[in-house]
Amino acid sequence: MAYDDSIYRRRDPGADPVGTGAREDPRYGADPGYDADPRTSSSHVTGRFMGGEPAVATDPDPAEPTRRRNVPPAALENVFDDPAHGEPGRDRIGVHLLWELVLLVVVAVLLFLCNRDYPDLLRGEQRESLLVFGTALGLLTLGAGLTLRTAAPNLALGPVAVAAALHFAENSDRGVVSAMLPAVVAGVAVGLVIAVLVVGFHVPGWAASLAAGLAVVVFVEQRTAPVDVQGEYDPNQHALYLFAGFAAVAVLAGLFGTVKTVRRAVGRFRPVGDPALRRGGAAAVIVTLGLVLSTVFAVAAGMLLAAGATGPVAPTTGIEWTGLAFGAALLGGASAFGRRGGVAGGLLATVALALFIRYADERNLDIAPTALAAVLLAVGLLVTRLVEANGRPRSYAERDWVEEPATPASWDSAQTAQPPEPWNSSLPGQPTDRWGGDRWDGPDR
Repeated sequence: MAYDDSIYRRRDPGADPVGTGAREDPRYGADPGYDADPRTSSSHVTGRFMGGEPAVATDPDPAEPTRRRNVPPAALENVFDDPAHGEPGRDRIGVHLLWELVLLVVVAVLLFLCNRDYPDLLRGEQRESLLVFGTALGLLTLGAGLTLRTAAPNLALGPVAVAAALHFAENSDRGVVSAMLPAVVAGVAVGLVIAVLVVGFHVPGWAASLAAGLAVVVFVEQRTAPVDVQGEYDPNQHALYLFAGFAAVAVLAGLFGTVKTVRRAVGRFRPVGDPALRRGGAAAVIVTLGLVLSTVFAVAAGMLLAAGATGPVAPTTGIEWTGLAFGAALLGGASAFGRRGGVAGGLLATVALALFIRYADERNLDIAPTALAAVLLAVGLLVTRLVEANGRPRSYAERDWVEEPATPASWDSAQTAQPPEPWNSSLPGQPTDRWGGDRWDGPDR
């Protein structure tokens, strides 16, 4: 059977028998399947029509404007230590300062109430006792805030403080230094054990410290009755110096934390991707130091609580002290996710909490420490949401985008400026002699 297969062959563009000129009109772009040489074609798509090779976009569509991202050179200095993760830009400290202003107002209100209702609370021996109690509570808050900012919270602070208080009460008759030294060494050991679990096995700090705290509770539960303080050391005589030292450390640590490099180095352990990925040797060292220092702060806080107490030290689990410490740290602006924190928020939250506890005791409100810790944690989580949502860097992806007109690549700009003609889905009429005539009607068909 004879037939003419010329209609299936590649057409000459000049002949245009079936309307290929419209298909190759520059207003619509060239047909990728009929390019003589895809490497030299000016079309925005290259490749073969049925060859199985995917089309690759090379040139932008001239009808759409292009966008260019203008990033200031100074922004390149504000990236993370690992630029593949995180957001470029500097953390915004203004939200912390505004919140600390609110805490300052709360402290002023509590001072006014205490001075109005119980003026002796801010004078004489009661003031010194209040300062010692505030220092002990502040050391716990400082340890909680430090581990929060390193993204490895130490939940063993409360049990360690209670264990240190019991140890000091039993051995304070041998002298302050003799009683403190074994407790400090034990605190360093507990901190190192937690650090080995957190850094060595790369597990969450709260889980490792909770296990260590439960182990410390076993030491506490060996006492079945409250323990009287055997020594005669009275920290009230050094109350002002103790509180001033805590306040200076808290504020200086907050100021150093505002420095970009320090802030992000301290919070480098904060996960930014898969939490199973290790964050490097620098993060491991900082987390280890934070856990050890926080445990030593808890030991010192427990000794102050025991020495400044007016009665025996009761053996408790210490969970209430852990809740109060982390509640005050979160209330001060330390983020529960790590890295972010304020300047003097921890100090102001500690002062407010100490004043409220003493004021509630004077009014016989009978508020359980665990209930107060629960409220503080709930409010602190709201503060975390506040500082995370408003303290993050401004995204350069949401600004500094400018619209620019596109430059035509290889076709006439006058043609590209004109709107394209509407597409007609019907093909042009075909010659009748191509399908009819003697070729199909003859006797040889």
